[in-house]
Amino acid sequence: MYRRIAHPLLGLLRRGVSPSKLAWSLAAGLLIGINPIIGSTTVLCLACAVVFRLNIVASQLANHVVYPLQLVLVVPFIRLGILLFHTAPMPLSPHQLFEAARHHPLVLLEHLWLWESHALLLWAACTAILLPSIALALTPLLQRLLLRAHHTPHPQAQ
Repeated sequence: MYRRIAHPLLGLLRRGVSPSKLAWSLAAGLLIGINPIIGSTTVLCLACAVVFRLNIVASQLANHVVYPLQLVLVVPFIRLGILLFHTAPMPLSPHQLFEAARHHPLVLLEHLWLWESHALLLWAACTAILLPSIALALTPLLQRLLLRAHHTPHPQAQ
């Protein structure tokens, strides 16, 4: 864990990235990484990092660390969207999905679009609330890590 997460963050801090900017980059990467549109996180994370002048390496690192969480959260986001927006329930069995695709493909496509768009709206609302909270919570931790980085010698190249 230290080698894969803390060590790269220490390297970024040693290269002059401010703890605040690093915190915002990590928070953005973490939250973008759990969005319910599978396959969109890397590009979305890169775009946000460029637009908001965040650290690309830190945001991508956080994005890729939470990938398993994205897979776990897709169905809960969709189910919560169905509940809040009162849409038709999503058939979760493969048999039901294949039957719907075979007999009513356009209706299924419409429902898939609706389910995903509602899940994305919920994710965006959660992100708007959590992003500043996570960034503000990470900033003092990264400031302490920066102090530690100044007192720890650079690892020797082998």
